Amino acid sequence: MKNLRVATAQFENRSGDKAHNLSVIRRLAGQAAAQGAQAVAFHECSVTGYTFARHLSREQMLDLAEPVPDGPSIAVLADIAREHDIAVLAGLFEKDTQDRLFKAYVCVDKNGLVAKYRKLHPFINPHLLPGNEYVVFDLCGWKCGILICYDNNIIENVRATALLGADLIFMPHVTMCTPSTRPGAGFVDPKLWKNREADPTSLRLEFDGMKGRAWLMKWLPTRAYDLWRQQDLPDRRTLGDEVITATCTPEKLQQSGGHRYRKARRPDLYGNIIAQPHQPEQKVVWLHPSSDDTTEE
Repeated sequence: MKNLRVATAQFENRSGDKAHNLSVIRRLAGQAAAQGAQAVAFHECSVTGYTFARHLSREQMLDLAEPVPDGPSIAVLADIAREHDIAVLAGLFEKDTQDRLFKAYVCVDKNGLVAKYRKLHPFINPHLLPGNEYVVFDLCGWKCGILICYDNNIIENVRATALLGADLIFMPHVTMCTPSTRPGAGFVDPKLWKNREADPTSLRLEFDGMKGRAWLMKWLPTRAYDLWRQQDLPDRRTLGDEVITATCTPEKLQQSGGHRYRKARRPDLYGNIIAQPHQPEQKVVWLHPSSDDTTEE
């Protein structure tokens, strides 16, 4: 196993404007490749947009969603991968041949679709169905998995994906500055975003507080630590589009806490407890166009 250079990218997508979003993905994938990245990961629903879907009917969702891998967006992502010689990971709404709707995240390289994952715990729109399987795939000699946003809050999902062989788990999110029932959550005033160049401090306080980074840092680093020892990674601080790249090494895997923790497990003590029958609680409050209700994170 050789070192793997992975980039992550952020950008302000346009709701429902797949052509625009794909053009930004193309540009930022080029920047990632210029930084030496072999793969670049974008946020969930980066192709389609996300939060606006709380207002969409089933028919509108079907118009927005695409088949995977035969939809046009996968073809564009493959073209981007060929152009920049880089694997691209991005999210979109998917519909199958029976018009069932899912929130999907894909890995695409120059040859086309490498892997597809469906979010296990979807919300934002009541017509989305949950996925029913973990996904582990090969990327440049590394075994990789995918868990989208809320999937990572359920600790069993992370451990199960690692036990299936994943060395690296992509965890795309649109979890900050979105509506939620948790204390301190909510949208950022659009006026702060529009005025970010003149007053970046006020916007940064919103992003860094409980609407944003402070909440994420309460739990996500724990999941990362289960796979890797802590790394000195650059923090994304730009109030706009940005790409950062890091190097994953086999040595870091061997030195990580998660590597030791998996070896120290005692399933003889709790295997039957964890495997007890359980009816999952779909704790979701939907956002409707005529309501101020909020979704859970």
